[in-house]
Amino acid sequence: MLSASLAGDSSLKAAEVIRVFDGKTLEGWEGDTTHTWRVEEEAIVAGSLETSVPRNEFLCLRENYGDFILALEYKIEGTEGFVNGGVQIRSERIPNHHEMIGYQADGGAGYDGALYDESRRNKILAKPEAEVLKATLKPGEWNRYLIRCEGARITLELNGVKTVDYLEADDSIPRTGKIAMQIHGAGKTVVRYRNITVQRLGPK
Repeated sequence: MLSASLAGDSSLKAAEVIRVFDGKTLEGWEGDTTHTWRVEEEAIVAGSLETSVPRNEFLCLRENYGDFILALEYKIEGTEGFVNGGVQIRSERIPNHHEMIGYQADGGAGYDGALYDESRRNKILAKPEAEVLKATLKPGEWNRYLIRCEGARITLELNGVKTVDYLEADDSIPRTGKIAMQIHGAGKTVVRYRNITVQRLGPK
């Protein structure tokens, strides 16, 4: 069920909710499945608590998405370094590079609930107040993201609480692209993602 804040006023209608991760395989996804990404206990997993992650890595859905609602649960744990992950939206891989460019629903290292612009403006575009995040986030546990992209607007909900309502002013920035899971480099980190669904939005 969608929360009222994300299912309310809209010029778009929602299509069928699609489960894009079957809990068993990485079919429909692309990334480094040899050394980085794996499936454990019905979750997409990357990283280790014993060794530091050497660099940012991303696991992408093969399809492109424009206007949509993305729901998932994530858990981030770490022992040292920059313990961080995130969910890329309307993003693209940088050719001949391990990085991606685009919006990110951030997670870990105090950035949960925030919208970051990965490899483009390289800054937080919007974030929740500290007291809101403290009351909402469940550190080291499963947290739920609900992400809506509709035209120039991106909204984020963390565990049912709206943390971002961002309106993009730059019309040159693409409004379509890849969805991807991230593990950030430079930390002894394990990220987990599960129960991932996407619901495309189209004209009414």
